[in-house]
Amino acid sequence: MDNLSGYVRRPFSFVLRYLRRRRTAHVVIVSAVAAAVACSVGTQYGVKHLVDSLTAGSSHASSVWLAFAFLMSLIAADNLLWRVASWTASFTFVGVTGDLRRDMFRHLTGHAPSYFSDRLPGMLTSRITATSNAVFTVENMFVWNVLPPCIATISAILLIGTVSLAMSAGLIVIAGIMLMAMFRLAAAGKPLHDDFADKAAAVDGEMVDVISNLPLVRAFCGLSYEHDRFDATVERELDARGRSLRYLEKLRLLHAVVTILLTIALLAWAITLWQQGGATTGDVVLVCTLGLSILSATRDLAVALVDVTQHVARLTEAIATLLLPHELKDHPEAEPLIRSGAAVAFNNVAFHYPGGAQVFEKFALRIQPGQRVGLVGHSGGGKSSLFALLQRFYDIQRGSITIDGQDISRVTQQSLREAISVVPQDISLFHRSIMENIRYGRPNATDDEVLRAAIAARCDFIENLPEGMSTMVGDRGIKVSGGQRQRIAIARAFLKDAPILLLDEATASLDSESEEAIRESLSRLMRGRTVIAIAHRLATLRNFDRVVVLQGGRIIEDGPPDILVQGRGPYRELVAREMGRLASHAA
Repeated sequence: MDNLSGYVRRPFSFVLRYLRRRRTAHVVIVSAVAAAVACSVGTQYGVKHLVDSLTAGSSHASSVWLAFAFLMSLIAADNLLWRVASWTASFTFVGVTGDLRRDMFRHLTGHAPSYFSDRLPGMLTSRITATSNAVFTVENMFVWNVLPPCIATISAILLIGTVSLAMSAGLIVIAGIMLMAMFRLAAAGKPLHDDFADKAAAVDGEMVDVISNLPLVRAFCGLSYEHDRFDATVERELDARGRSLRYLEKLRLLHAVVTILLTIALLAWAITLWQQGGATTGDVVLVCTLGLSILSATRDLAVALVDVTQHVARLTEAIATLLLPHELKDHPEAEPLIRSGAAVAFNNVAFHYPGGAQVFEKFALRIQPGQRVGLVGHSGGGKSSLFALLQRFYDIQRGSITIDGQDISRVTQQSLREAISVVPQDISLFHRSIMENIRYGRPNATDDEVLRAAIAARCDFIENLPEGMSTMVGDRGIKVSGGQRQRIAIARAFLKDAPILLLDEATASLDSESEEAIRESLSRLMRGRTVIAIAHRLATLRNFDRVVVLQGGRIIEDGPPDILVQGRGPYRELVAREMGRLASHAA
């Protein structure tokens, strides 16, 4: 998929991108609609021809039946062509929304973590739906509500020219002036429509944010507060929508007054021509029916255009948020990472979060292949940032990070992350089965391989679940305990079998018995791999090769844990503090 960020300020080009994918179908739809409307307007001329034939007397019976056949053929063609258009549109327009949602989802998931940290997930997902719905609505309204009255008005004006060229020319001038005025006035209301689109997206985001954190809301008795907050958000959206709709109604009122006056003048002109012998009875009927057609068509057009303006505003607002350029991109010459030992090196790295304080400055750390390194220190020392940078969730400002001598900014992100397994402290699970959640480590794994990974991670609890590996874990794993989620994550890492393993307190959510049960499994998982572990329970590092103590983004101590504990540095103080806590709990 090519980059969508080029369309961030070009909503119409964005829509055309998807229309061109189904060019033939859209040509069929537009052609059928144009022909159907032409036939519909042509029936007015057919009626005029029939009236003139009838007034000529019974001696012209053959011409009457020819006029009748002509009129019936126009009516039949009109109805059948509409069916061709709507049948083709039934799968074409739906296909466009599918293409659009797939592409926008792919683009959205390509954004860096910093993008998501500043926005509500519910607001982002609602914008994809809003964009899809807006395109579907605009496309439908254009084909069924904008194009037909445009063609009907043009056809009617041309047919009126058969009665009076002056009348036709006057209509062309007045229609042109009205159209320009309507477009200018509609554009002037764009800030109101944009404000409504933004407020509508905020309502969706607020709902998802509260529902996602409902246990927290209940725990702190926040239901009343959230209800009031949501009421205020909805009130702002309703107020913005009301201002937008009232502006549109003013445009419709203006159009209604102009078209009424225009139709009265048109009919009066036709009757005057009849009185002067310049028009037949059929001509007066034609001008009368065409005048009513123009009145109806332009009214429909005015309603459609102002409605389309609202939907285009939502579309513009949504793509302006979603189609921002990706901050993290593969280098133009990026190659897949070549695995050859999993040596990791941070070389004079300088990094700060977007808009945040400095985290690392000239930070250097080298980890040999197969080495087990524990990261310890107080919160804010840079441990989690080091994990994020190694996975290239952010780009550094200076220096380099290498794996086996390859700069991770010059390898593909896909190959980089395929080489790293992560067992985080805050486990992420999909609302899917246990089997699917474990298989996420390697989607093409067989059921037997997934089962072996679960056994290796000591996921014994699965046997007691009513549906076993097919058990659904609920939203974010709410149906399983913290320790069970942790073991599912460990099984996922077993299955991935990557050369670099990142552990963020991998046993933090386990009770003592469960922790002991999987310690051997973790040892097997770490065997032959480069392991970097964030640890707050220092006892988990006793078999590690090195412990690195971080403080304020700097390494203040580095060495084997059994050596550091004998020294007088910060690591010994941390161990002593932990032993004191354990002793007080035991007492």
